[in-house]
Amino acid sequence: MGQAHQTENNEEIDVKALQDMYKRFATECPSGQLFLHEFKRFFGVEPTGEASDYAENMFRAFDTNGDNTIDFLEFVAALNLVFRGDLEHKLRWSFKVYDKDGNGYVDRNELRSIIDSIYKVKKGTKTDSSVVQQSVDEVVDRLLLAVDTDGDGHINMEEFIRGAKQDPWVLDLLKLDINPAGWVLEQRRRSAYF
Repeated sequence: MGQAHQTENNEEIDVKALQDMYKRFATECPSGQLFLHEFKRFFGVEPTGEASDYAENMFRAFDTNGDNTIDFLEFVAALNLVFRGDLEHKLRWSFKVYDKDGNGYVDRNELRSIIDSIYKVKKGTKTDSSVVQQSVDEVVDRLLLAVDTDGDGHINMEEFIRGAKQDPWVLDLLKLDINPAGWVLEQRRRSAYF
């Protein structure tokens, strides 16, 4: 087994970087519980900065038992998914990021909120400068048209996964969430803590 792993965006993740994150978790969270404000600090995200909403959505998706903390097991499972999960698992995780209220479907308001967050995060990184060619509302309308197959105004997990797999535009739009490794690495690079 080598010392690096290639993610879908061809960035290398070395074992030492993961070990450093694990050590930091243990050092900063001796109680074994990571709260939202600590999660943001851990990745160098400002409490109200452009990546704050996105970090909150990621935190909620990582908090698999819904207790408003991330324990070490959830942290390890999340990092494993982020860096090594297959497309189906990443899409399921991505759906949880979009489904802010956890009711099993994504509505127009949730879509608008996360797309707005994605735009803010992408504007703040060196990734895609052409990302903001459509307004948030235009993207939400187009996404609902492409993915909401039963036309009920909500996207359930099956529609979300099927739509992302069938439509390259939808998949491209969701890349920030489908490949959260890129976000984690960018925050790690930008963080003064690392």
